[in-house]
Amino acid sequence: MESIGENYLKSSKKLFAYYKSLGDKAIERTDEDGLHWQYNAQSNSMATIIKHMAGNSISRWTDFLTTDGEKEWRDRDNEFEDEHLSKPELTAYWNKGWQCLFDAIDPLTEADLLKIIYIRGEAHTVVEAMNRQLAHLAMHVGQLVFIAKMIAGEDWVSLTISKGQSKEFNAGKFGAGK
Repeated sequence: MESIGENYLKSSKKLFAYYKSLGDKAIERTDEDGLHWQYNAQSNSMATIIKHMAGNSISRWTDFLTTDGEKEWRDRDNEFEDEHLSKPELTAYWNKGWQCLFDAIDPLTEADLLKIIYIRGEAHTVVEAMNRQLAHLAMHVGQLVFIAKMIAGEDWVSLTISKGQSKEFNAGKFGAGK
């Protein structure tokens, strides 16, 4: 029987992969100009969100069991400056951030979950750090999807269940008898 720690690790990895896949699809559906589009000067483009997410993940998950998650070499403020990186450059950086995260959490075992790590000098259990990152990344993936949807307009195709299609989806999922 699976322990609660094993279940937590499996579930968390599955959720991280799910949110990465949603972000992948939003990025894939957006052209290079769209990645740099901003609603207004106070808003972030998809490009800046991608840079921030990758920079955050690389900082948080590099040597995360032994060093503070806010690395001295991280330039967080620069993450919010649009350097007009190309779509391939942004995608490569996006993937680097996710790979750093997966490389850090894939080898974890139940025994690691209550270890104390630090983010900006604040103690967190590994569980707390993973939950913090999952919430942070999910929020930003939601922003990416929303911006991609605004850019696509009427051409948008849902990444999940299409608007007005819940009954059909559920019928296919559960069968006609439910």
